[in-house]
Amino acid sequence: MKELLKEILDKCYKYTDEGAVANYIPELAKANRKEFGICVITDANSVFAVGDHDKCFTMQSAIKPIILLLALMDNGEEKVRSLVGTESTGKPFDAFNYSDQALKNEHINPMINTGAIALCSLIKGKDYEEKFRRLLNLARKMADNPNLEVDENVYLSEKLTGNKNRALAYMLKAYGMLEDNVEDVIDCYFKACSIKARSTDLAKIAFVLANHGTNPLTGEEICSRDYAKYINAVLMTCGMYDGSGEFAVNVGIPAKSGVGGGIMGVVPNRMGIGIYSPALDRKGNSIAGIKALEMLSKKLDLSIF
Repeated sequence: MKELLKEILDKCYKYTDEGAVANYIPELAKANRKEFGICVITDANSVFAVGDHDKCFTMQSAIKPIILLLALMDNGEEKVRSLVGTESTGKPFDAFNYSDQALKNEHINPMINTGAIALCSLIKGKDYEEKFRRLLNLARKMADNPNLEVDENVYLSEKLTGNKNRALAYMLKAYGMLEDNVEDVIDCYFKACSIKARSTDLAKIAFVLANHGTNPLTGEEICSRDYAKYINAVLMTCGMYDGSGEFAVNVGIPAKSGVGGGIMGVVPNRMGIGIYSPALDRKGNSIAGIKALEMLSKKLDLSIF
């Protein structure tokens, strides 16, 4: 496996020259586009990693499956589905123009910014500091890494410049889909997106979802099989922004990308995959990361279809 990953890394490295790193958040613009790491986990004793797999980056939208999971664990599926739908929007992850009518739950999903911001309000806690701490602890548990923390520079950069996300939150408020104080909710969301992780951490999180909510590395059941199934289904249809359909055809696994350059890939019953390469296409997905997943999927017949 490690030889295969090295081959894929070498063949896909040229794609790090394409696209651009995210620059709408000033701190993300500092990323080194040449960094490229891959990690694949196939069982508790088989962790294969190549390239810059230990390089830390912020999870950005790769945290959204964990936001969804905690909202499900705290409230149940019916409550979550009353707030966010499951259909792909076919629009950019930060789009405003969902419909010419009033904004409704079926217009958004948990893997775009509007849906994830809304779900932050469903996390239980006496205040948003406790809500975020519970989210961080769940991410740590799934990654089997107690050292996951917020990148303070990225968080402050997002808080200073994230007016479009702030506007999305106020839009939710205007349509009665957000009851809490907007600034408290959006601050929690900015912190969540700013959690630092490595390719290895993403692979471990994906491996939990691939194993129906149980962490094979520790033997702990983190969530129910039904919730893991729910999340994987949403990842399949919505996880790669408005490129999810093409990704389903070319790769064929549930996955979630983030504009920090990470991609988390779930191969049910088989493996968890984490990739980092910060040069993005116009949809916000890692170009080299997608190329690597396409090659890995073809080599190992990973598509679930």
